[in-house]
Amino acid sequence: MTDLAVESWLERYRAELIGYCYRMLGSAAEAEDAVQETLTRAWQGFDAFEGRSAVRSWLYRIATNVCLNMRKSGQRRARPMDLASPAVAGAPLGAPLPEAAWVGPIPDLPPAAGGDPAEVVVSRERISLAFVAALQYLTPRQRAVLIMRDVLSLRADEVAASLDTTVAAVKSTLQRARAALAGREIVEPEPEPEPYRPADAAQRALLARYVDAFQRHDFDALVALLHEDATMSMPPFPWWLRGREEIRRVLFGGEGACRGARLVPTVANGSPAFGQYRPAGEGGHEPFALVVVDVSGGWITGLTTFLDATGRFPSFALPARLP
Repeated sequence: MTDLAVESWLERYRAELIGYCYRMLGSAAEAEDAVQETLTRAWQGFDAFEGRSAVRSWLYRIATNVCLNMRKSGQRRARPMDLASPAVAGAPLGAPLPEAAWVGPIPDLPPAAGGDPAEVVVSRERISLAFVAALQYLTPRQRAVLIMRDVLSLRADEVAASLDTTVAAVKSTLQRARAALAGREIVEPEPEPEPYRPADAAQRALLARYVDAFQRHDFDALVALLHEDATMSMPPFPWWLRGREEIRRVLFGGEGACRGARLVPTVANGSPAFGQYRPAGEGGHEPFALVVVDVSGGWITGLTTFLDATGRFPSFALPARLP
């Protein structure tokens, strides 16, 4: 194969590798860097590969090694609720933490190579902020095995080949990883967010009411959409709230900070999301934050406002500015 043909062939796996590396690392930017490094190494080593194993197993072996090297420090990305107890309305936000402390948002992922667009909905179910944050509590090898087996549905022998281990070891590691995740769900239960489903009329109606209430600055109507145990957080600050009434107090104590703001829909972490734009002094609206909305059972169960994500608006198909 020519160099161009090899590069084109390897590119078919970029989307699924980004999903894998993001779940491993918790950062969209780091995942993109990891996949680029993976594909570069694969391109450089293609002549020596010679098809001795399945190309997917070979690529995942490279990607896993790249991710493990990027996480040698042992630092774990998290959400605000993974770091501290909920605050009360009126409490200070605290000092912002560096970007590397947080599980960051990621745009919608296309189907894997050769997949069906219907697979997008399935993929969205296993890329929520809560799920990716929970993965960070597993050991790197547990995380790799669980993602490849339970999320990407690779066979045990494919995973074993990717990790240079045995099928028995893969099965044992998977069992421990599942038990660890189940233990966290028992200790810290929270509603599983529904993936974004544009064809779901009920979900569309709920989101439309949210946008309408927010843009009209009608916080009574907005709070009425919240589950009684809904959460609100604003990375990069460790501050977060739990409960409809605490969120109400914050919204009504905001002195009109959101008045005149506009929301533009997108998708982040498989969930409905919005680019929030606030009025600019010279006219128009400028980016302020990316808001990820968790929905479950007809309620809004979580609002995560990423205040430091505006530089990545283009990757979420969001305009740099509204006229």
